[in-house]
Amino acid sequence: MPSRNINITEDAYALLASLKQERESFTDVIKRLAGERSLFEIVGVLDDRETGRLEARLRQGRERSVTRRRKQLRV
Repeated sequence: MPSRNINITEDAYALLASLKQERESFTDVIKRLAGERSLFEIVGVLDDRETGRLEARLRQGRERSVTRRRKQLRV
């Protein structure tokens, strides 16, 4: 993913760093503050059973997608 460098003052950097959570990048902090949800916000939302069902549905969706793609390539 492309990136950009920005210049900010030392006090702005210190403020941003103070808002940074564990394992969060500065990009994550800025996106969170700008209103974009971070993946870190949803950790622990689903219980193990719900997680298993979601993973199964994702696998099924991927398998269907691969099957459709293979059919398209044969035509």
